[in-house]
Amino acid sequence: MAKTILIVEDDPNISELVQMYLEKEGYSTRVASDGGQGIDLFRQVRPDLVLLDINMPHLDGFGVLEVMRQRNWL
Repeated sequence: MAKTILIVEDDPNISELVQMYLEKEGYSTRVASDGGQGIDLFRQVRPDLVLLDINMPHLDGFGVLEVMRQRNWL
């Protein structure tokens, strides 16, 4: 079974490129375009790895990480 990687990135060009390369190497990927969606997908999927953009509008990567820690998901 392929390891799942969650990509949280607001720039679609970057997320598509990263997703393409990871899937080419055999990983399963899920993509979130903002911090809120990233939190929702993390809760649903429980990925093996999260690639988290720090500089996002509204809820940045540090905010996403803080929510994950507060909910004891890490």
